[in-house]
Amino acid sequence: MSSSQPTEVAAHHPARWRSPSGWPLRTRLVAIMIALLALLGVAVGGTAEIYLRNQLYDRVNQQLSESSKRASGFWQGKGHPGDNGPDSPRPGAGDNRLPWAFPPGGAQPYSIYLYFATPGSATYQGGGVVDIKMPTSPSGSGGSSRLQLPQPIYNPVPPEVIGTLAAVPVGKTVTVDLSLGDYLAVSSTTNFGYGLVTALPLGEAQNTLLRVALFTGGSILITLAVAGWAGAVIVRRNLQPLARVAATATRVSELKLDHGEVRLAQRVPDQDTDPRTEVGQVGAALNRMLDHVGNALEARHASEMQVRQFVADASHELRTPLAAIRGYAELSRRSRQPMSQEIAHVFNRVESEAKRMTGLVEDLLLLARLDAGRPLAHDPVDLTMLVVDAVSDAHAAGPRHYWQLDLPEEPVLVTGDAARLHQVLANLLANARTHTPEGTTVTVSVGSTPEAAFLRVTDGGPGIPAELVSHIFERFARGDSSRSRAAGSTGLGLSIVHAVVTAHRGTVSVQSVPGQTVFTVLLPLHAAVPPAEQWARPRT
Repeated sequence: MSSSQPTEVAAHHPARWRSPSGWPLRTRLVAIMIALLALLGVAVGGTAEIYLRNQLYDRVNQQLSESSKRASGFWQGKGHPGDNGPDSPRPGAGDNRLPWAFPPGGAQPYSIYLYFATPGSATYQGGGVVDIKMPTSPSGSGGSSRLQLPQPIYNPVPPEVIGTLAAVPVGKTVTVDLSLGDYLAVSSTTNFGYGLVTALPLGEAQNTLLRVALFTGGSILITLAVAGWAGAVIVRRNLQPLARVAATATRVSELKLDHGEVRLAQRVPDQDTDPRTEVGQVGAALNRMLDHVGNALEARHASEMQVRQFVADASHELRTPLAAIRGYAELSRRSRQPMSQEIAHVFNRVESEAKRMTGLVEDLLLLARLDAGRPLAHDPVDLTMLVVDAVSDAHAAGPRHYWQLDLPEEPVLVTGDAARLHQVLANLLANARTHTPEGTTVTVSVGSTPEAAFLRVTDGGPGIPAELVSHIFERFARGDSSRSRAAGSTGLGLSIVHAVVTAHRGTVSVQSVPGQTVFTVLLPLHAAVPPAEQWARPRT
């Protein structure tokens, strides 16, 4: 098990508001609801607008047809303006009763009547834009004059309007864009053979359509705003059970499940496990999964505890017979009775293997105690003096290596177990001595940062194989011949380093390339090891 922290690689995700797939569920639901309402509003409003337009244009078309018929038979008779005498003679040249002298009866303001020499001709004869003139009372009338009604008159027509209306096909109703606005125009023939183009303004109809469109659009926007707010409240309230289920899953995901006793007390509330609802089905399934996972973790922890207890008991029980074997082997060598060379060699080998076995048992017992959470000492430790002592011991054990110190001017103090931290450094130095050739330089550095103190052991040996780096702190990890245990290593030294450093709430890591291997230990500067009473664990 490597102690190096895994590198978190940030996954690339598209921008949240560019990709609807990344929106929260409630946002998508509200957006879909608003989109549907918008489509329905546009469809209803558009249908109403089209219907109203057809009605208004049909009305204007009907008025145009009636106005054209009245103007086609109009002639200014002797009686009064607007007299349509079907039997009246055709006016001649210079006759002041020409049909384009006055607008026909019922003419609307801003309507246009143009008379041409013949139908389809561009020769303008008369007519114009209808205006309503208010009559003025003659001076000196004394106020006894009779009531006079407003009279329609013609205003001049711009030349470009005349040219556009002259091109209107005979017998067809068309919409023309004039400088005066949009008009609906029709070309016909009068009773006297003149060409007549009648045009009615569409401005009122268009203004009505615009006002209705603005009112409909504003109503749709207000409706969408109210629906969006209400929908957000309703969706948020209805998705609260799902949020509670997600919160439970999040709390479970934050638990450390890789080692030790794990209590999966987190469960989805009963109110969110109703199988009649979709969220309830998810909550019930999550609870069942947590039950299975909890049972599996309890079984795994029980199995680990049995193995640890077995290792601790076996290690403890083996210490006595191993001590007896070593004692008898040493006693046989001290016997005054002559002993053959072969028997002496046998006893030497027995004593040597008994020593190695004793070291292995001691290491296993220490690991078992650390795994069980046995308390460590909680005392101030001067890492500088610790390094000096450990390097002195390493120099005595490996005089053919070059040992160097890189120490700060001020002492580096941490809180922890001095004996165990000395064992950490001794194991790292023994590892460097054992797995590097004679003459290799080993440098031990001590330092601190605002948050932690560090120990660094650097050697110039052949390095660790790349495939072994990630497993270097596992128990009984074995390398190739370049890092063999020719000096009798048990394969547990680095495992003990990792276990002790972890018990001190620190980290240990390794970086290795051919020609340089660096082990780095980081320890918190303050309160690294909890007091012994905090290590007490409830037993079930």
